[in-house]
Amino acid sequence: MFKKIKKFIFILILANILFIVWGKFLNPPITVTQIEGVITFGKLERDYIPYSEMGSYIKKAVIAAEDQKFFIHNGFDYKAIEKAYKDNEKGKKVKGGSTISQQTAKNVFLWQGRSWFRKGLETVYTFIIELVWGKEVILDRYLNSIEMGRGVFGIEAAARYYYGKNAKNLTKSEAAWIATILPNPKKYDPHNPSKYLRNRHSWIMRQMNNVTLK
Repeated sequence: MFKKIKKFIFILILANILFIVWGKFLNPPITVTQIEGVITFGKLERDYIPYSEMGSYIKKAVIAAEDQKFFIHNGFDYKAIEKAYKDNEKGKKVKGGSTISQQTAKNVFLWQGRSWFRKGLETVYTFIIELVWGKEVILDRYLNSIEMGRGVFGIEAAARYYYGKNAKNLTKSEAAWIATILPNPKKYDPHNPSKYLRNRHSWIMRQMNNVTLK
């Protein structure tokens, strides 16, 4: 029995290593979150594109909105994590302390949820992809795989869904609007924004001026 368990663990670890290495060169065939989107909304709108075809505006927009220290941290923004923890202790509405790297690890390898077990796995995967993939690949996988609408995944599908154009042709404002809805793309709509979303969009537009792509 012990040998079988040991063999299973070995196979599991080996499969994960191969998946991580493979992920450096190719986007995931499908993710758990994408499967959930198919089940919930009955569709999967997704079109993986190369990093070079995404355009600079959306890269700047998501960095401005989600993780302005993306190019200088090691996968974790400790100040943001500490703030989120303190806000949670005070009973405040918690804003995500997750970096783009953490979100990529979650969306590519794991599932949605707030359990400590999932968070622990996310930490391990984040640490590894920072070492193996590097920033450009992480941002590529993030923009190709994350949910950007109901059953809509990745920036190319989102650009077509919301604006009827390719991602590389998005204007600065359009890219900022897509980044604006990322905290809750199932709920928020860039074509019918609340006052909160309009204010957030304006803030992202200003912050994009401070983002320099590596």
